[in-house]
Amino acid sequence: MRTETNDLRGHSGAGFPAFALRLDGVVKEYGRAGRAVRALDGVSVGIERGSFTAVMGPSGSGKSTFLHCAAGLDKPSGGSVFLGDTDLGAMDETRLTELRRGRIGFVFQAFNLIPALSVRQNVELPLRLAGERLDPAWLDEVLARVGLAGRAAHRPAELSGGQQQRVAIARALITRPDVVFGDEPTGALDTMTAREILSLLRSCVDETGRTVVMVTHDPVAASYADTVLFLADGRIADRMQAPTADRVADRMTHLGAWA
Repeated sequence: MRTETNDLRGHSGAGFPAFALRLDGVVKEYGRAGRAVRALDGVSVGIERGSFTAVMGPSGSGKSTFLHCAAGLDKPSGGSVFLGDTDLGAMDETRLTELRRGRIGFVFQAFNLIPALSVRQNVELPLRLAGERLDPAWLDEVLARVGLAGRAAHRPAELSGGQQQRVAIARALITRPDVVFGDEPTGALDTMTAREILSLLRSCVDETGRTVVMVTHDPVAASYADTVLFLADGRIADRMQAPTADRVADRMTHLGAWA
């Protein structure tokens, strides 16, 4: 198990890859030749360590496929995906599963908590599945960081939607992952709660040096990121630094079929 809360900050120095995540010419096709649909069409991008990246685009632009390939949930038809200096394409499914458990965190729109387990047990689960030792002090710190220190014994049904998503974020952080992926993590939440969750993800980057990659359709959510990647027709159409909700919304009206 990695040791320091902010252990990723040191990875930008000598001896470590410049990017937490890198896609080189990634192609993903579904279906057979002649009827294949190309969801990703030669995507190349590097995600810097300790950064917050939002991925946006019209429906069918390839956002979900981008996330699935980047996170090792799906194998590209062509090109390469690297987590740090690890080539995911060189790994079989068993090794990919082990990598996802230890080096990747996931936060989904639907929370995906186990109802019969307490908050603490849900957060511990990735470590237990990976057969790693639980550090009680780190668990307490993660629960405190997401504002659930007093709720560790509660079951998901006893929590609000926002609190359940906080559990999901704590679960994603417990293994000290290289990258945390969010798939519409605020899509099921009201506006005020969504902003609390986005602020929490922002603090994961600013205070602990985590790398966050979030797929979203919401320009306000994207404005919490350092960088927005815009996908259209399976390709990266644009990249925006220091985004604002208004700039993102305006750019979205000029992508792909929306243009």
